[in-house]
Amino acid sequence: MTTEPSLRLKDPIAPQLVSSLRRAIFATQLRPGQALSEKDIAGRFGVSRQPVREAFNKLSEAGLVQILPSRGTCVMKVSMRAIVNARFVREAVECAIARAASALVTAEDMIRLRRLIERQREASALADHASFAVLDENFHQTLAEIVDCDYAARIVEGARAQTDRVRYLSLPGASPIPLLIAQHVAIIDAIAAGDADGAECEMRKHLREILNALPRIAQNYPELFEDEVMPAHTQVLHRP
Repeated sequence: MTTEPSLRLKDPIAPQLVSSLRRAIFATQLRPGQALSEKDIAGRFGVSRQPVREAFNKLSEAGLVQILPSRGTCVMKVSMRAIVNARFVREAVECAIARAASALVTAEDMIRLRRLIERQREASALADHASFAVLDENFHQTLAEIVDCDYAARIVEGARAQTDRVRYLSLPGASPIPLLIAQHVAIIDAIAAGDADGAECEMRKHLREILNALPRIAQNYPELFEDEVMPAHTQVLHRP
């Protein structure tokens, strides 16, 4: 990790550590196989070891780190199988969210979504991949908020722990930012028009983009991956 954002000491520390460490893992500032020390992380953030231990446990539950008794904690390698399976779950949930949003969206919601698109375009113009990744997450979170389903939002957040591992790697070339923004626009245009079928279709197309990018990412960064096995359900997705 190059820099550590300051923590809000009035708020719970462990969730903030989870967020910071997740993004460091996604951006490969913490690389697969790298050992993590409670003492080192606590020192970098200026906190005690207890919230760091809690953060490591949460990251372990998300499949991002591995805690080995008597051996310590390390960043897990990227699993192609885990990523594709997480994407499969996201498609089921987020296509349902898109359909529901087409019936529930308000004018105020559309303003929020359009502003996010503008901020994404600004990040694209600056080639600011880190900012775009955060704004992409905000886009999907906002759609979940529109349909007012906390459980669905938690499922998506959990699945993103895997899919976001390759999202950062895909932005420079495999999945260019302008393409992803165009897909976001297509989704919200369909939602604004009350077109449930169209919203679902555009969301499905968007979430399947990773299937096109993943083989190229694995080829470009073979040292980050632990497997090359694609689950059987991906064959169904590519059938005519």
